[in-house]
Amino acid sequence: MAALPFRFLFRVRYQECDAQKIVFNARWAEYVDLASGEYTRALFGSVDPDVSGLDWRLVRQTIEWNASGRYDDVLEARVRTVRVGTTSFTLATEFVRWPDDAILVTAETVYVSTHPISGTKQPVSDDHRRKLEAGAPGVIVDHAGALSSHARREPGAP
Repeated sequence: MAALPFRFLFRVRYQECDAQKIVFNARWAEYVDLASGEYTRALFGSVDPDVSGLDWRLVRQTIEWNASGRYDDVLEARVRTVRVGTTSFTLATEFVRWPDDAILVTAETVYVSTHPISGTKQPVSDDHRRKLEAGAPGVIVDHAGALSSHARREPGAP
């Protein structure tokens, strides 16, 4: 059985909900950003471009809503690399309610690799390409960036 993709666990906070008592739609883009940051931290060891050697900017994002998240739900963001191009890469994020696996939201995000000072597009390096293509299957972190105490690495995961 293949390992699940990288997973990031976090809890919906009160202030992230709207008057309908569900996660406000704009918050999902923030959740994608959090999950992508933790995914790239797992891949490159840091989100700091001075440390990781990679800076990137969002250029396109599509989000589809299937069901609502609610205050105090524990969400699991499953992140994987879909594609690595010459100067860009695409990540897919699927949000499920933990532990029942109800799919709430899916997102696809395209990032462009940029020079950290000038902001101009630059090619994705071979090292970053290799790490993005390998992903982080079986890795599970919580909101603090630590391996979750209630979660386990998948068999055969790094």
